[in-house]
Amino acid sequence: MTVLKRRTGWLWVLGFGVALAAIGAACAQEAVRGKTSYSPVAVTEGFRTTMERMTAAKAAVMKRQMALLRERYDLSDRPARGVTMSRGKAVQEGVRVKLPKGLTWAKLAAMTPEAIRDKGLWPKGLLPLPHPNHPEGGMLFPKFHIDEIKKQTGRDLARFDLDFDLPDHVLAEFPPAIFLTTRTDLGDVSQGQVVTTDNYYELFNGILNPKQLEGLRLLVTPFPQQQFNATEDRRSERPSLGVTCFDCHVNGHTNGATHLVGDIRPQAFRHRLDTPPLRGVNIQRLFGSQRALKSIEDFTEFEQRAAYFDGDPVIATKKGVNVLERASQVHFMAEFQALLDFPPAPKLDLYGRLDPGKATPEELKGQAVFFGKAKCAVCHAPPYYTDNLMHNLKAERFYKPQMVNGRMAASDGPIKTFPLRGIKESPPYLHDGRLLTLEDTVEFFNLIQQLRLTAEEKAALVAFMRAL
Repeated sequence: MTVLKRRTGWLWVLGFGVALAAIGAACAQEAVRGKTSYSPVAVTEGFRTTMERMTAAKAAVMKRQMALLRERYDLSDRPARGVTMSRGKAVQEGVRVKLPKGLTWAKLAAMTPEAIRDKGLWPKGLLPLPHPNHPEGGMLFPKFHIDEIKKQTGRDLARFDLDFDLPDHVLAEFPPAIFLTTRTDLGDVSQGQVVTTDNYYELFNGILNPKQLEGLRLLVTPFPQQQFNATEDRRSERPSLGVTCFDCHVNGHTNGATHLVGDIRPQAFRHRLDTPPLRGVNIQRLFGSQRALKSIEDFTEFEQRAAYFDGDPVIATKKGVNVLERASQVHFMAEFQALLDFPPAPKLDLYGRLDPGKATPEELKGQAVFFGKAKCAVCHAPPYYTDNLMHNLKAERFYKPQMVNGRMAASDGPIKTFPLRGIKESPPYLHDGRLLTLEDTVEFFNLIQQLRLTAEEKAALVAFMRAL
């Protein structure tokens, strides 16, 4: 009997250990899979309580995010001499990603991906960039855009729980110029204004046809969105009419507004999204930085039905999804977007190559590196410098999966080849904005492709890309 009791006791301990292991495995699996794909529909906390709680937490959340940015990057305002965007904003220069102590970019480039990963030497600024509050996510706009939209239309795009994180000087100019493929003779048709419901008709009547003008009206019309709507589950102090397509793609370009992609679960694995420009969509065949949508019509409809509501049609119904009519509204919106042109590039010939009579020696050297040693043209083919395909860079070869401010830095997956025409005007770079300058981008791809470029070759590449 004593022996039986001992055996029974050990079996109980063993069973308890197995149960704990099973619970641990379940928790680990839940961290990978998430409890559910759905957001809660019935909110149990009152709006005022939610706002007070999240407003009180805001300072600590932003302090944590800004500490992360300062740890990763040199955020100083260092404009490149004589290099500006279309309306005069200075282009930032220099590598801003900070290296681990004792390393140089040349030393890092001489190492294998496995050695960099195993020694934990992958620069933190090259890791995926988390949303300012990754567990919460949602659309977030720079203050200069919030201020201008409130001034023009009275809509308030401020969130009570978060502020935008990246400094203004590393973003695209505001407001950006607008170039039309149909009226290249007019140059910038924005007249230095942010296009909204207040001025779109005055600015474009007589330039666009009636379909295009109606498409533009819809692009600047606010519709409900996950954080900006009339329900208690919003992140604006007052009930909101919503956001417009051009609140992120301001003037058909970008203001750097950020969000989280809607097609990944659980929350920690969702990627931060840096708003891509709409310039040149007429020559593109894939839309969305990682979604591979096949037409600008698909992209337009997808944004309204899914991206606005984190890919959750249940929540979309609750908050007031705007279901666009494909044959007219979507078509009209797409037709206007297809008119948005790249900025002029006076040094390029008809084939997208540098005119030797207009380019500098450094730019010409950069072009040779671009098409030669750096292999950039394998994906970024002229004249628009895109192959209209998706590519997986497999950056995860260089680092171990890790949690960063609520973002699981695991893998990026396939990324669209963005056109490089006008690239100096759309910082920051990569799909999540982790690369603040073209110099950062060159260093990133030098490591990813294991190119071992010299300092002179890197500088020449940057000079060439600024001329595109």
